[in-house]
Amino acid sequence: MGVPALFRWLSNKYPKIVSPVIEEQAQVVDGEEIPIDITRPNPNGEEQDNLYLDMNGIVHPCTHPEGKPPPADEQEMMMEIYKYTDRVVNMVRPRKLLMIAIDGVAPRAKMNQQRARRFRSAQEAKENDQKKEELHKMLAQQHVTKTGEQLIREEVVQKTWDSNVITPGTPFMDILAASLRYWIAYKLNTDPGWENLKIIISDATVPGEGEHKIMNFVRSQRASPNHDPNTRHVIYGLDADLIMLGLGTHEPYFRVLREDVFAQDSRPRGCRLCGQNGHKAEECLGRPKEKNGEFDEKQNAAPLKPFIWLHVAVLREYLAVELRVPQQPFPFDLERALDDWVFMCFFVGNDFLPHLPSLDIRENGIDTLIAIWRDNLPAMGSYLTKDGSVELKNAQIILQGLAKQEDAIFARRRQADERKQANEKRRKEQDAARNEERAQKRRRSSPQRDLTAGDRSRGEPAPPMELITPGRGHLNKETRELTHSMVINRGAVYRANMENKSAAAVLKSRLMKGSQDEAGNSETSVTDAQEISSEIPEQASPGILGKRKADVAEPDVTEAGTPGRDSPPPVPIVAEKPKQDEVQEDTVKLWEPGYADRYYEQKFGVDPKDLEFRHQVAREYAVGLCWVLRYYFQGCPSWTWYYPRHYAPFAADFVDIADMDVQFEKGTIFKPFEQLMGVLPAASNHALPKVFHPLMENPDSEIIDFYPEDFPLDLNGKKFAWQGVILLPFIDESRLLNAMAKVYPLLTEEEKIRNSHGQDVLLLSDRNPLYQDLVANFYSKKPGPAQYTLKEDVSDGLAGIVERSDTYIPHSSLVSPLEAHGMPGVDDDRSLTVLYKIPKSSHVHKSMLLRGVKLPTPMLDSNDIRATQNRSQNSGRSFGGAPFQGRGRGGRMNYSSDRPNPFAAHLDPKFNTGPQGGAGGAPMVPPGWVPPGQGYGGYARGPPPPPRGGMSHQYPPQHSYQQPGDYYAHQNNQYNQGGQYNNAHQSGYGSQDHRGGRGGNRGGRGRGGQHRDHYPHNQGGGGYNRY
Repeated sequence: MGVPALFRWLSNKYPKIVSPVIEEQAQVVDGEEIPIDITRPNPNGEEQDNLYLDMNGIVHPCTHPEGKPPPADEQEMMMEIYKYTDRVVNMVRPRKLLMIAIDGVAPRAKMNQQRARRFRSAQEAKENDQKKEELHKMLAQQHVTKTGEQLIREEVVQKTWDSNVITPGTPFMDILAASLRYWIAYKLNTDPGWENLKIIISDATVPGEGEHKIMNFVRSQRASPNHDPNTRHVIYGLDADLIMLGLGTHEPYFRVLREDVFAQDSRPRGCRLCGQNGHKAEECLGRPKEKNGEFDEKQNAAPLKPFIWLHVAVLREYLAVELRVPQQPFPFDLERALDDWVFMCFFVGNDFLPHLPSLDIRENGIDTLIAIWRDNLPAMGSYLTKDGSVELKNAQIILQGLAKQEDAIFARRRQADERKQANEKRRKEQDAARNEERAQKRRRSSPQRDLTAGDRSRGEPAPPMELITPGRGHLNKETRELTHSMVINRGAVYRANMENKSAAAVLKSRLMKGSQDEAGNSETSVTDAQEISSEIPEQASPGILGKRKADVAEPDVTEAGTPGRDSPPPVPIVAEKPKQDEVQEDTVKLWEPGYADRYYEQKFGVDPKDLEFRHQVAREYAVGLCWVLRYYFQGCPSWTWYYPRHYAPFAADFVDIADMDVQFEKGTIFKPFEQLMGVLPAASNHALPKVFHPLMENPDSEIIDFYPEDFPLDLNGKKFAWQGVILLPFIDESRLLNAMAKVYPLLTEEEKIRNSHGQDVLLLSDRNPLYQDLVANFYSKKPGPAQYTLKEDVSDGLAGIVERSDTYIPHSSLVSPLEAHGMPGVDDDRSLTVLYKIPKSSHVHKSMLLRGVKLPTPMLDSNDIRATQNRSQNSGRSFGGAPFQGRGRGGRMNYSSDRPNPFAAHLDPKFNTGPQGGAGGAPMVPPGWVPPGQGYGGYARGPPPPPRGGMSHQYPPQHSYQQPGDYYAHQNNQYNQGGQYNNAHQSGYGSQDHRGGRGGNRGGRGRGGQHRDHYPHNQGGGGYNRY
C-alpha cells in the first residue's frame, strides 16, 4: 500500500527511527559454504520473539528480480524464495514464532486498485510489444540478421512469465503454498535454529491481504489474558502502511524490516552517458562495457542489498512530542493521539480511496493536517478517533480547517511549479551561454582541434549524426573511427555500441535488460527516473525509434504485472517524449477561480450547480474513511464495500457529516476465481480455467465491457503516467457473479479446489514442547477433542485453536518437489502439521498499552526533543488559507479553523454553497503579507525571540503517558485480565504551573506570567490566541 514516498518522508523528518541491520554473512571454507548458526546471539544486540513475513514482498522480487536475469522456471523461482526467506530469518533470528502470510482474496475495496494496476501493466506491455516488433522489423530490413537467429525471439517468448499469476486462485499460488510447506518442514527437520520455532503459514487460500492477516493475529494474541505485553515483534515488507499498522497494534516493541531501497543514493553514481562506473560524463570515451560471456550473462552477481530497521518505538517517541498540545483541556492520551495521526495519513493516500486534491505528501500534506489538528484539539474536546471508529463531528472540524486553506494551497502549488520551471529554463540558458563562451575560447586557442566530450560542458549539444549501419561480418568504418566528439550524444553512443553486435545480440541484450528493469523498486525507480530525466538534454538526436525519454516506472513493485505467456518479451518501459502540443493539458486549473465547478463538470460529468451531488460524493468518501480506519484497527468491516468514484471531493464539500450514522454489512467474501475475473485483463486469462476465457474475449459476452483493451488515463494535473488515474469501469458484482455461475458446473474437481477458501496451518518440530501435547491429543489411542485449545503455558504464549490435518501423517516421508535443485526429501519427517484458527475476541481491540508493559529506553536526546517541538509549532503552515495576522510572537500567521476569519464574506459558512473555487476566486491577501516559511529562519517576519524565564527541557518519561482513568476502569477481567492499564498519570508528565494573567502557549504582547510544562516554547503572556 499506501502512501507513495511515505517511508522517505518519515525517515527524513524523524531520522532516528531508522538504523542499519547488522547481518552475519555465511563463511566459505575450502569451497563449501558454512551455514549461519542462528542459535547464537543476534548480532544486532537484541533478541526478537516473533517474525512476520508479508510474503508477497518476497515473492515478487524473487520471481522477476532486479539486476539479474529472471529464473528460468517456477522451480528456480521457489529456490530464490527459499534463499531470500532464509536470509531474512537469519537476520532476525526469531525465538518463538514465524508467521508467513501470502495475500489471499482481498476486500472489494482493494480490488479496484488491483484491477487498475493490472490493466495498466497489460496496456504498457502491449505498447512495448509494438515497439519491439518495430525494432525487429527494422533490423531485419537492414539485413543484419544472421542465419538461424530469427528463432531467438521465439525461444525467449517461451520463457516469458506473467507476474499477474501472483494472485489467489492460480496454479502458481498452489505450487507456492506446497513448496513453502515442504521447505518449512525440511528446515524443522534439519536446522537446529528452528527446533523451538512455531511456524504459521497463511497461504493464498485464506482470505485477506497478507499484512492484515498478520495484524489480525497480533490483535488476537493481545486479547489473550496471558499475552506478554513486552513481546518483541518484527514484520518484513516493503509496503509503507506496515509502519501505520505497527503503530496501530499499540505494541511498543515493534520493528519493520525492509531492504534499504535508497542505499544506492549514497553510492557514487556512474557515468550518465554510458552507465558505467569509474569515470564521469566529461571523461567518457564511449567504450562499450566489457562483457563476461557472449551476452554478459556471466557478469558478477549484484551485491546483496542491505537491510534496515524502522523502529516503531522511536517513532512513538517523536510523535509523543509532536502530538502533545499544551493547555489541552482534557487528559493527554498518547495511544489515541497516535491513532489520530494514522487516520490523518489516510487523507494523503491509501489503497482504497483517492487522496484529497489539496493534500500531497510531497507538499507536507500530513504536516498541514497535524497543524490543523493541534490548533483545533482543544475546541474539539476529544480525539478524532476511538478504537478504530471515527468521531465524525471532530473530523468535520478538521476538514473545515483544511477547506479554509484549499484555495491558497492550490495557488501556492502553481507558484511552486512555475518557479521550478523558470529555474530550469534559466539554468539551461545559463549553461548554454557558458558552454558557448567556453567553446569560442577553445576554438580561438586551437581552431583545428576536435571538440571532445571531455572539453564539452554539460548541456552543450553534439553535432547531428547519421544512423551507423555496419555491414555483414565486419565493423563499419564509422564505428571504428568513433571520436570523443560523438559521445556527448547519449543516443549516438548507444547506437554505436549496439551496432557492434549482431541483430540477435541486440535483441537479447535489450530483452535481458528489460526483464531486469521492470522489477525495479518503486520509490527508487521514481527518484532515479526523475534525476536521469533532468540530466538528459531535450535536444538530443533521435534514437533508433524516434526521440525517447525515460519515464517513471510503476511505483508499486508488488502489484506490477508482466506480459502474458503469449506476449513478446518485455523491454524497458520507455515513454515517447510528448511534443509541446501533445502534453495533456490540465483544463481544471485548480489555481484559477472557478476550479470547483470545472472539477465536478469534467471529472464527474455533472452540472456544476448541483451542490447536492458534491455533498453526496463527500458523504461516500467519509464512509470510506470510516471503513479504512476500522480495517486497520479492527479488521475488515465489510468485504463488499468500495468507494464508487475515481476522484475525491474537496475538503469544502464535507457538510454535516457529523450527522451520519455509518454502518457496514460484513458481506460475502469473493471466491478466488471471482477475484481473478474482477482484476485481471483478458491478456492474463491464462491464469484462469479455460471455461472462463470466452467471458473475457468473446464480443458477445454479457460482461465483455469489463475487459476493455484501451482505456483513458487522466494525468489529473500530474507529470508522470503512474501518478495518473486509470478510468476503468467498476465491476458490477451481480453481473459478474451471474455470468460466472453459468460456467461453474464445467469446472474440474481440481479447479473447484483452487476456487475454495482454506485455513492457516501450524508447523513445529518434535523438539518443541508443544509437539508431544498435540500428538497425544490427535494421534494417541484415545484422541482428544477435534478442536483443541492450545495451553499457553505449553505453547510459550501462543493462543489459538488447532485441528488435525487430514493431509498429514506422523513420521511419514517428506517428498521434495525440488530434488533436481539439490533440495532432498526426508525419509522420517519429524515435524508436525495441524490446522490453526486465530482465537476470536468478543470485544473490540482497545487503543491502549497493556498492563505490565515496560516501555523501551528513550532514544531521543534533548536536542531531538527541542527540534521536534520547534517543528511541531511551525510545520504544516506553509500553505495557509486566508492569513490571520495574530499578535503572537514574530507576527506569525495562524490558520486555525475556529478563529474569526476576516475574509469570511468570501466563504460560505458550510464551505461549499458559496464561491469556494468559484467565480469569486480566492480572497485577496493583505498588502505586504509574506507567506509563512519564506522569511528568515522559516518565519514570515523573522524568528521568535528566545523564551524568557526558567524552562525545563526534560523529556517526559515514556512510562507516564496519560490514559483517562475512568475509561477502562470497568473492564474487569475481560480484557488482558482487566484492571486499569499500567500507564497511570505521573506528576512529571503534563504537570502545569500557570501563573500570571491570560498566559497562553503562543505568547503575545500581554503582561502575563509563565506556563511551564516541559516544553521550551510554551510560555507567553497576555494576548492568548484561541485554538
